[in-house]
Amino acid sequence: MTVIGKRLFKRVYFFALLITIIGASCGSSAEKRVRAERKQHEKDSIALVYDTANADKRIDVFMQRLHSRSGFNGNVLVAKHGKIIYQNTFGWADYLMRDSLKINSQFELASVSKPLTATGVLMLIEAGKIKLEQTVDEFFPDFPYPGVSIKLLLTHRSGLTNYLYFTDKKEIWPDKRKGMSNAEVMELLAKHKPDKYANPDVRFFYNNTNYMVLAAIIEKVTGQDFAVYMQEHIFAPAGMKNTAVYSTAVYEKIPTGVIGHDRIWRRSVVQNFQDGPVGDKGIYSTVQDLFLFDRALDEGRLLKPETLDSAYAGYSKPTKELFNYGYGWRTFDPGNHKVVYHTGWWHGFRNIYVRDLEQDITIVLLANLANGSLLHLDELYQILEMPVIRQAAYSASGEFMAE
Repeated sequence: MTVIGKRLFKRVYFFALLITIIGASCGSSAEKRVRAERKQHEKDSIALVYDTANADKRIDVFMQRLHSRSGFNGNVLVAKHGKIIYQNTFGWADYLMRDSLKINSQFELASVSKPLTATGVLMLIEAGKIKLEQTVDEFFPDFPYPGVSIKLLLTHRSGLTNYLYFTDKKEIWPDKRKGMSNAEVMELLAKHKPDKYANPDVRFFYNNTNYMVLAAIIEKVTGQDFAVYMQEHIFAPAGMKNTAVYSTAVYEKIPTGVIGHDRIWRRSVVQNFQDGPVGDKGIYSTVQDLFLFDRALDEGRLLKPETLDSAYAGYSKPTKELFNYGYGWRTFDPGNHKVVYHTGWWHGFRNIYVRDLEQDITIVLLANLANGSLLHLDELYQILEMPVIRQAAYSASGEFMAE
């Protein structure tokens, strides 16, 4: 063999060896990922194991009474230290059809969607794809309100008006049968320039526009539909197999068997064009999946600890010295017992999702009868030996007053 032939042989051999090593490495990485996913799936399955014989009897007595006396209709899950201590279903998924609820029934989370949307935004910040200080007009040049940053959207300090009131006018959106998309709402804001509520960062003003805009930014930055992004980056990694984003801009009829009802039975709430925008609402989930989301956050599988700390901080003047708002989370903080939570109320659904960070307690109540039953949870909090999370239970100075 000639010298040139030997050199050529060595090069071919080297590249063949390199490809083999890379292939083995890639195969090894893929195998590791599959093993990790399988292990996490097994761990999630174990976390969801629940024996009714071991149910906390005090919670059951309370929930039976909440159902019979206060009209609670929905699903409930309570967990402590990563273990479910009570779960149950009460009533109908669809009153007219007399369909009973199941523990994996999907509910419209309403504003309980906001902590999940915020998590999606914070993941992009961790990845360096967006920054808290960036303003909306950097992503949407026609956005008519300068100075509105991602941080102000997350904390409800943007001063923007609520798009739900603005778009309800016939001249703004004539075809009430056609669901609006987030992109279309952004176009409507740019075109009609509705008056804002206040200048940016003047005060806390909770409204749905903030999180609708955040979902639009997610779509703009990632090039993915919000539903796809959330599935790939949050729902699947957290093991949330019964969670999805549903929009009437995509679906003529939302594909879930749980129907939202008004306070009066026999009156179901029909989905309409405002069920199109998502991020502020539009995520459908189950009590068990929200428990798994809690576990994924607690175990650091979605966000870094320092990012979560920033999400759980308060960024406005506390209400009654106790209640505030972070990045997608309402907060309760008397100084020695941090609780984060969110409530939701939309088109016949009313929900509450509570996470006691000090005692590792998770409470999820999802209801499809929009009455006042979730305002009567003081006894449940007391059973669990945690603070009562109800603003009306406290005086202006933060002193607890019994119901």
